[in-house]
Amino acid sequence: MKAKAIPKVTSSIRDLINEMFELMREEEGAGLAAPQVGESLRLFITEARPDEEIPERVFINPVLSKLDGDLIPYDEGCLSLPEIRGLIRRPTSVAIDALDLQGNAFHLESDAFPARVWQHEFDHLEGLLIIDRMTPIDRLRNRKAVKLLEREAGL
Repeated sequence: MKAKAIPKVTSSIRDLINEMFELMREEEGAGLAAPQVGESLRLFITEARPDEEIPERVFINPVLSKLDGDLIPYDEGCLSLPEIRGLIRRPTSVAIDALDLQGNAFHLESDAFPARVWQHEFDHLEGLLIIDRMTPIDRLRNRKAVKLLEREAGL
């Protein structure tokens, strides 16, 4: 389901963000969205990755726009679905508007790896996972692993 907007950046939101950074770093992820940690909030973070031009950043109530360029396939994984990977087609270029940790608005654009990370994390805010965007072949290839995760989660 779609996550809810954050009306105000509070100390509890800041605490959540700190916990999310700790978890993301433990799992060596490129990003992490609040719904992945059980919070239905429009919030995600990205880890600093100098080699891929991604700074450590907080995105509160993000809005994507200018999704342009060819739909390029890329082998994606997700911290929510360990050991499940598949080709995900995404636009190469995107713009994003959001609030930072202090509640200040910012605008970024990318036609590199950050664009893919933003789209992946934004999907979580929209209630989507990589299995929802996989090619049919990759969905079939991962069917056993998905069923196992569902069983472990009691679904």
